[in-house]
Amino acid sequence: MSVATSSQTAVVNQNNAGVTSLTGRVADYVEMCRPRIALMTTIAVSTGFVLASPVVIHWTVLAVAIVGILQLVAASSILNQVLEVGTDARMERTSDRPLASGRISRIEGGSVGLALAASGTSALWWFSNPATTLAGVGTMLLYVAAYTPLKTRSSLCTTVGAIPGAMPPILGWLAAGGAVGSGAWALFALLFTWQFPHFLAIGWIYRDDYSRSGLKMLPSFTDDGRRAGIVAVIYAAAFIPISLLPSYEGLTGRLYFIIALILSGLYFLSTVRFALDRTTRRGHSLLLISLMVLPLLLLVMVAEFLYLTALG
Repeated sequence: MSVATSSQTAVVNQNNAGVTSLTGRVADYVEMCRPRIALMTTIAVSTGFVLASPVVIHWTVLAVAIVGILQLVAASSILNQVLEVGTDARMERTSDRPLASGRISRIEGGSVGLALAASGTSALWWFSNPATTLAGVGTMLLYVAAYTPLKTRSSLCTTVGAIPGAMPPILGWLAAGGAVGSGAWALFALLFTWQFPHFLAIGWIYRDDYSRSGLKMLPSFTDDGRRAGIVAVIYAAAFIPISLLPSYEGLTGRLYFIIALILSGLYFLSTVRFALDRTTRRGHSLLLISLMVLPLLLLVMVAEFLYLTALG
């Protein structure tokens, strides 16, 4: 092999290594931004926006609001992981995360998180409205500055964390210029209540990890999960009438009411099965049901609202 050929091969290998490194970096940041949460946020924000726009839906305004809000969501996720590097490293479920594994430094991750926070805030302030901006920043701060440190200090973290988790439809409502009234709060209550069986299923599946890392749960799993099952059932039972509130508020019609009754009943039955048979398999089943129920409810809600609006 000639010297020229060897040099060319070395350059190609270096280029390939550079591409691989860049691809890996991008993949790490995508993972840190939690695409599933971003997708759920997009659906919830869009639901609030559409339902607060009874006459004309400004899709461009919605798109800009989603971009700004998703940047704040990504910032929240990254900054959360920056603060929880030690905790994540002790959990099998999270030990391979980019920050916990050391693939990305805390300084770099924190810088990117703050940059996303600044960018998202600016986008909402200039292209949406001040109410959405303030609510969005407040939601991010509640998640990062309250929920995250509480996770190792108090079991109240579960309830506190459910508040920012339920805010996306409110943010969408505000972005549409709507006044936050009973309809918006019905959506908030829907997401708030839904989170508890969902989160307790995750907590039960990874209970050893949570215990090893010192994270506080509501309730704890020290009684073999009996109280966790009871709490999950209580919230799942409350979710049934709460899921029907959008119909009582006049946001939807008969189709949503029927589907909400079916899906919330399915969620309740899955939660009861989990409470009576607290196995990892039942936890996974409840988790999958929860991930199906919420987006379906929101999508049906929007579809029927648009249909009824088109009919006049």
